[in-house]
Amino acid sequence: MRAKPGDRIILAAPNIDGPLRDGEVLEARGDDGEPPYVVRWSDGHEGLLYPGPGSILRVTSHDPEGAAEPRPTSSQPHRTGAHPRVRDWEVRVSILGSDDDAEATVVLLSDSPEHLTAHGRSHRSGHDRAVPEIGDEVAVARALRRLADQLLETAADDIEGITGEHDVSLRAR
Repeated sequence: MRAKPGDRIILAAPNIDGPLRDGEVLEARGDDGEPPYVVRWSDGHEGLLYPGPGSILRVTSHDPEGAAEPRPTSSQPHRTGAHPRVRDWEVRVSILGSDDDAEATVVLLSDSPEHLTAHGRSHRSGHDRAVPEIGDEVAVARALRRLADQLLETAADDIEGITGEHDVSLRAR
């Protein structure tokens, strides 16, 4: 990877529940734009970055007229337009369960003032062995599926509101 001052770097979190990090390259200390990089992160901190394999999501260069032009990396397809928006959404999962039943509630916490909430339940069949973790998994999966459906419905409603089209259908891929 090569970067130059002014490029934007977005890094995946080191673990699945961590936030994304984004920042601006202030200096490339390696030969010909190679790492390490001095980066000013969006939280204002500056530090030296040696990007690890697969950790870079996108590097964006700014042309002389000020328009951002993304340069593709191995993990992202080429896109034109302004530099990418970074959002960090969180899904909170709460489970109330016993050996026989489980109820899960999931809440999507986003930058929207309204949070989406969904529920899922499971019940153990009388002839199955009591394994509470399985009931938890089923209840959470059902709640997450309902949350995904709500999110797709919200997006379809937003598209209808913007375009004026009716019966927008978003299919899962």
